[in-house]
Amino acid sequence: MEEKMFTPGGMERLQATSDRENIPYPRGDGKVKLVNSEWLDRHRNDANLTVVDVQPNIHDYIQEHIPGAVYLTEGVLRVSNRGFPGSYSPNACIQESFRRAGIDADSPVVVYTGKGAFSGAGDGLGQTMMAYTLAKYGHNTVYILDGGIDAWKSEGRELSQDYPAVEPSSFIAEVRDDYPIGYEEFVRIKDNDNVVVLDARPAKVYEGKGPWRKAGHIPGTVNLPWKSLMHEANPARLKSNDELDTILEEHGVDRSKAVICSCGTGREATNEFVLLKWLYLYPNVRIYEGSFTEWVTYPNNPVVEGPKPRGASVEAAPAR
Repeated sequence: MEEKMFTPGGMERLQATSDRENIPYPRGDGKVKLVNSEWLDRHRNDANLTVVDVQPNIHDYIQEHIPGAVYLTEGVLRVSNRGFPGSYSPNACIQESFRRAGIDADSPVVVYTGKGAFSGAGDGLGQTMMAYTLAKYGHNTVYILDGGIDAWKSEGRELSQDYPAVEPSSFIAEVRDDYPIGYEEFVRIKDNDNVVVLDARPAKVYEGKGPWRKAGHIPGTVNLPWKSLMHEANPARLKSNDELDTILEEHGVDRSKAVICSCGTGREATNEFVLLKWLYLYPNVRIYEGSFTEWVTYPNNPVVEGPKPRGASVEAAPAR
């Protein structure tokens, strides 16, 4: 009976309820979930829980962090590769970084970021970037702190300047290749009728004011700025599910289609990949890690300027 109550997604969508108080959210066995400050405060001393601070600057961590949190900069996740500036670090480097932070693939880890009390440089994306990378390289239970350390502070919870004693783990990097989509496959399927490609960059960049050698966006990509999904006062906190539903429907992000998340370098896209794959339980979501930076390295690849994917309006489609 309940199966018939829903448009595509059926019983799976029962897990992606609008009740985010049911923490960790959503129910099920997804690799990445959302938790709040109250939950973390109750569990931060659990013996098997690792809390990872990915604030934008080491001085932010030094000045204040959640008690027991270990600092791990997202800067270790990507390095230049034969000149291309945004490639993921070699598996061995990522593996060693996770080991030094005491991260175990089968023990829960909470990641959070913030605006940065010292640097003021935080944009909120550090926690989705780290969460995606943890899951991609083999972690099984990643929690994102909704609102990050700024939500934690706003509730008057304890802060620390102590550095925890961390025993290195034996984390083994095992890449889940079904998350990213490579350039050749992207080119082959991006224009199919059953595919929607999102561009998570700000509208002005999508329309043609970015730093790339070519201005604009990949033809056919739909502009869904990642910040439109987040609270204006706290870019690490998602809007309510009712608000998210409306935004996704307005942009034609239909769960019956394959969704490819892209942006400029693959970082902003992690926000939408996490939301759609793990929080909204969309059945077919990929992330184009090379994104616009890779696209424009091919001189013959076309780009489009302006607000529309190809000069046509995007029709609304049910998000849930």
